[in-house]
Amino acid sequence: MDPATHKRFLDYRERAAYFRKRGTKDLTQDEFEAAEAEYRALAAKGDSRDDEEDARFAELAKVLYRD
Repeated sequence: MDPATHKRFLDYRERAAYFRKRGTKDLTQDEFEAAEAEYRALAAKGDSRDDEEDARFAELAKVLYRD
């Protein structure tokens, strides 16, 4: 994991510790990297996302505490 991604992972862990709902688990580093890569790819598409991609983007934003 590169240093920038690792910092974002640590930021995610901090937000997760504060906002996590009871019974949910934090993402592992590998899960975080995959989710963030997908989130960034969808974010790069911007307004050209279709409805399904928009729904997935919103779901990832929630999981990554970026909503």
